[in-house]
Amino acid sequence: MKIILIILIATILSAQELKIKAKTFNSDQKKGIAIFKGNVNILKEHDELNASIVTVYTDEEQQPIKYVAEGNVSFFITTEEGSIYRGKAQKTIYLPNKEEYYFYRDVHLRQIGEKKEIIGDEVVLKSIDGKAYANSKSDKPVIMIFDMKEKEK
Repeated sequence: MKIILIILIATILSAQELKIKAKTFNSDQKKGIAIFKGNVNILKEHDELNASIVTVYTDEEQQPIKYVAEGNVSFFITTEEGSIYRGKAQKTIYLPNKEEYYFYRDVHLRQIGEKKEIIGDEVVLKSIDGKAYANSKSDKPVIMIFDMKEKEK
């Protein structure tokens, strides 16, 4: 009985509501694709994503496996470690099973509460292990901004 209760509580705690608002919605259940257009806003627990168009890909159980957001994407993300990021890009891909975010074109990622920023053409944020990577695809360099605390003398 205790095991069933523990499993039930864990299931309830792990369930998260996903709310998507948009001007239009089209879906093809057989292909596992849902397309949201026009001022798309996605909320899930503490995370938020805004874009012009969001395509959601689902598996056989209709569970999201990939989100592709395009057009003036803005976001607010909390990692498993509790780090909070705010930013913008022109395209974002999110893989929920891996909790990985891929940001493309005009990316500006800022960690809230820390003076850490990444600016580049391509930024990857792996929220499970708290790692980030950045690349430049143009003549512009990747820019990292962070505070350097001086040691007390």
